Amino acid sequence: MRRVTSRSHEGGEIDQDRDRSGLASQPQKWHLADQSLTNPFYFLSPLHLPPSPSCLLIHLVAQDNLCLISVSLFICRFYWASFQNAIRVMEMMVRSGVKPDPNTYTYLVNHLCKRGNVGYAMQLVEKMEEYGYPTNMVTCNSLVKGLCMRGNLNKSLQFLDRLRKRGLEPDAFTYSFLLEAAYKKKGVDEAMKLLDEIIAKGGKPNLVSYNIILTGLCKAARTEESISFFWNLPEEGFYPNVVTYNTLLRALCWEGLLKEAYELLAKMDDKNYVTYNILVSWLALQGLVDDAFEVLEEMTRAGFKPTGVTYNPIIAHLCKEGKVDEVMKCLDRMMSEQCHPNQGTYNAMAVLCEDGKVLEAFSLFQSLCSKSDYSPQGFYETVITSLCRKGNTCAAMKLLNEMTRCGFVPDSRTYSSLLRGLCSDGMPDAAIEIFKAMEENDVRPDVGHCNAMILGLCKSNRTDLSLDIFEMMVEKGYKPNQMTYTLIVEGIALEGETELAVILLEELYERKALSENTVEMLVTQYDLENFPAFQYGTSSRAKEVLPWM
Repeated sequence: MRRVTSRSHEGGEIDQDRDRSGLASQPQKWHLADQSLTNPFYFLSPLHLPPSPSCLLIHLVAQDNLCLISVSLFICRFYWASFQNAIRVMEMMVRSGVKPDPNTYTYLVNHLCKRGNVGYAMQLVEKMEEYGYPTNMVTCNSLVKGLCMRGNLNKSLQFLDRLRKRGLEPDAFTYSFLLEAAYKKKGVDEAMKLLDEIIAKGGKPNLVSYNIILTGLCKAARTEESISFFWNLPEEGFYPNVVTYNTLLRALCWEGLLKEAYELLAKMDDKNYVTYNILVSWLALQGLVDDAFEVLEEMTRAGFKPTGVTYNPIIAHLCKEGKVDEVMKCLDRMMSEQCHPNQGTYNAMAVLCEDGKVLEAFSLFQSLCSKSDYSPQGFYETVITSLCRKGNTCAAMKLLNEMTRCGFVPDSRTYSSLLRGLCSDGMPDAAIEIFKAMEENDVRPDVGHCNAMILGLCKSNRTDLSLDIFEMMVEKGYKPNQMTYTLIVEGIALEGETELAVILLEELYERKALSENTVEMLVTQYDLENFPAFQYGTSSRAKEVLPWM
């Protein structure tokens, strides 16, 4: 038997059981199982989801021994199916005289803040206080974090001032959220100033807060201040943890302060995976590959398994040096350690292609595939995209030719990268040939590919060809989108055909192909002050550009 749900004539929802013949039995109203009253986790099962929130509430309120834990958990269950339903259930509970417990409110506030609905979360907190539930720091921290994530640092501080006046003191988590927001929005100096203010008001930040400040100093390349701040931590009552050490170690390595880095390492009681990755990456960057391998050995002895992230800096350096044999040995070592190459590995190997060693890169990957079940598609897509992004489309084309010669067909994303790259490099004719070859390889171009072509051709001052692509789109049944029209108008404007751009813009606006905001943007950007906004009229010249109009 399988359950289906349908609506009754009265608007309520009923369940129907269908047997394998497909015949429906008599409709039966949904009812709460007895387990729901004895097992508060009953509602978390997908099998026990009722037809609607209203159906749930009617039956729950009808029970004399209503279990608020069950209601709260069910609201949580509804969140995963539909957040709006969770809010609806809670509001219906309140209207029915059943007050949700504080945990239910806190849960909903937390998830509202995560979704960016901080304003609604604050309204919910106010409602919570109306029902006699005082705001606790867990709820406050959700609001503070939500405000900080939205860049509203000042509102967060104002909110905390109101809480202090009501006798509620922030905790270490609150300070961490505030300091991170201050650092990201205003810089490390502002974060340090805020830390001093927190301490002056009697606040007690934890080590996480100090780690945020240290990170800011290190990223600002204020190394001497970073070192001083690090060694002064015990005076503040904190001893550095592995995160603190790693933060400073990374800064010392990237500043080339090898002596200080090794002194810091000597004082580290506990190293972790990140510690070794920092060292390997820095040594490889300096060309000290043998030293990097020694750190790898130490890492393994310490019980940490290297990953692709660990090996990729070494592979990148070897590829940059053109040491293909050494790269192969490194890849073999990775495979023997069950360490799988990732996209970063492919990007590292793309360096060979940039230096003209396309066949060598292809050979390396072929060898890699022969020793494992890796699909070559990811390699081609990553490397060709990387080459096109860096303007090395000639190498990308060579790799594409080698790829197709061996029987591998590029996918849609690979073609998109090639089309954009060729057009950007001023090779529109080659891009058109690739565009035609897509259908020959059973890869049907989509609107994204067409837009990529139109963009590239317009940038190459070949709007005439971009209009040919547009016409082909319409003939093949593609539906141009707002981006398509925007690109065409921009291309015409860039070639100095301002009058035609204005006429076309008016026609597209009349047909609601472009939004008012897009029109305003184009008028401002290309100084199309002659655009007669909100005036309509079909233009024969516009039809010459876009015949279907």
